[in-house]
Amino acid sequence: MVWPFNHFRKPRQAPRGTIEAIYGMIVTQAREPIFYRDLGVPDTVNGRFDLLLLHLWLLLRRLRTVQSVNQGATELSQALFDRFCEDMDDNLREMGIGDQTVPKRMRAFGEAFYGRVQAYDQAIEAGGEALAAAICKNILNGTGMDQARRLAAYARATEADLGRTDEATLLRASFKYPPALTEAITR
Repeated sequence: MVWPFNHFRKPRQAPRGTIEAIYGMIVTQAREPIFYRDLGVPDTVNGRFDLLLLHLWLLLRRLRTVQSVNQGATELSQALFDRFCEDMDDNLREMGIGDQTVPKRMRAFGEAFYGRVQAYDQAIEAGGEALAAAICKNILNGTGMDQARRLAAYARATEADLGRTDEATLLRASFKYPPALTEAITR
């Protein structure tokens, strides 16, 4: 039965435990030592931030393919982005950034997020070296094209792996990121 006042309700959100589980997977994957030790990602606040964005982008990209048929994917995407913003805000405050500066930094994080999402989306669609070039610029500070190629190969393999994961598994947080140590990375 459709209630006449349903449109006044807050939209249903993905369960908090699911959001925490998925965001935890993203953070854990982005902290894998191989990225920093073998692939030249700077082990700095910015390097970790950029690797976190790469993994978040990969999952949100997959969820976009599900959104047209499943409202839960839209809710999950928004909840993951909101959790990312909460995490960035918490990290800034833990680093001692003052209340007046936090909104400026959060705006910069948002701009970085949307800029990288656009760059990575365009690059992966273009094929060839475009994704490696975008990764080299955004994650490796413009140096280490060979390492950027290996990171791009990892990103494409991860995208393919997530693409093979069925919708229900994604929405229940029952999936895993593929191991960071893949043939594409280690060659």
